[in-house]
Amino acid sequence: MKAEQIRDLETTELERQLQEMTGQLFHLRFQMRMGQMEGLKKYRGLRKDRARVETVLSARRAAAESQKG
Repeated sequence: MKAEQIRDLETTELERQLQEMTGQLFHLRFQMRMGQMEGLKKYRGLRKDRARVETVLSARRAAAESQKG
């Protein structure tokens, strides 16, 4: 997922995707530990996408805090 696509989504949608990605990462990590290495490339990509989502959410929270104060 590209950063531009992530920025276009609403905050509630980003939070939902973050939870979904966390679950997918758990399952991929479990599969890799069981010896199925097909998911390694997908795992790395998913980690990066999750980090992008967290970054956008963090920036939005910081912007909301600065508007309050």
